Amino acid sequence: MLEQFEEKMAKSLDSLENEYSNIRAGRANPNILNKIKVEYYGVPTPLQQVGNVSVPEARTIVITPWEASLLKEIEKAIICSDIGLTPNNDGKSIILNFPELTEERRKDLVKDIKKKGENAKVAVRNVRRDANDYFKKQFKANEISEDEQKDYENKVQKLTDKYIEKIDSTIENKSNEIMTV
Repeated sequence: MLEQFEEKMAKSLDSLENEYSNIRAGRANPNILNKIKVEYYGVPTPLQQVGNVSVPEARTIVITPWEASLLKEIEKAIICSDIGLTPNNDGKSIILNFPELTEERRKDLVKDIKKKGENAKVAVRNVRRDANDYFKKQFKANEISEDEQKDYENKVQKLTDKYIEKIDSTIENKSNEIMTV
């Protein structure tokens, strides 16, 4: 019975980690390109499927398309995206250079990280509320005893504490990563 609620809590944590992977920390991370789609024969296609993405240096990503005709499309897709980088086209590949983060920008990123973390905690707490409501309804319908209801609520609280702790740890790790780059 608890599995469905734990699964929802895990999805909240996964979603947060996915959001964090798209935050650029001043060094090249190919994950920021995950959401970019390129028009490939009229079909929006993930960038990783139309070329080779490599990280030759700590602050540089190089995208080499498998077809030279895609250079302009890749460049256009990157410019239209919200990653905040300007692509450089050398005729064979696209080069993305990551600028050094300023102290102010780092602090803004940490604020954003904490805000996203708080949203994930709220999502986990909402799952706890839904679970407790579910068990109260079961008790009122005489499907479970009062002791079973209390037992389930305690287990849900332990799950909630576990996922809140994981979220706090994820927030702290990402904040430290941003501040020490």
